Amino acid sequence: MSSAPLRVAVVCMRNVNRSMEAYSILRSKGINVRSFAAGSCVKLPGRRPHLPVVYDFATTYRQMYDDLVRKDREFYTHNGILHILRRNERIKARAERFQECTDCFDVIFTCEESVYDKVVEHLCSREEETLQPVHVINVEVEDDPESAMLGAFLICELCQGLQQLADTQDQMGRMLLQVEERTGKSFLHTVCFY
Repeated sequence: MSSAPLRVAVVCMRNVNRSMEAYSILRSKGINVRSFAAGSCVKLPGRRPHLPVVYDFATTYRQMYDDLVRKDREFYTHNGILHILRRNERIKARAERFQECTDCFDVIFTCEESVYDKVVEHLCSREEETLQPVHVINVEVEDDPESAMLGAFLICELCQGLQQLADTQDQMGRMLLQVEERTGKSFLHTVCFY
């Protein structure tokens, strides 16, 4: 990579668990990172499986926390959502939607294939202006706290590997293949342009 710091984005569907866990770990390692949602709103598990609690992107993590405490403190403490929202509010005020961001990144990590598809579709629908390449890499991560932490460490390892590459364009595929062989995880990877 160039001598400039790597600009990283991590995107999951809601910008609550997986992307925020990765954001927290990457930031602690000094990596220039932002996190986003690819969905149209923030959905959190409700008391019934098919009735999520829905918030728009203007709602802060603190407001979500307070609302869930009012609704059922015990339930949302037990399922871990209150803990996750507390962590998130220490990192940034609210969830952000990837499709509304105009910043450029060197690499964008997604946390599930449907998010990868949304990110690539969005990048390909924009008019190319600078022709700066951006690598989009999917690291499949289940949406639970333990998997989010493991996925965040893997994304961190990939970022550290990227920073070591002399020529990202030529060496990226080889690096991903080495990590795939070592971890048993497979990655989707493409290059888009700004």
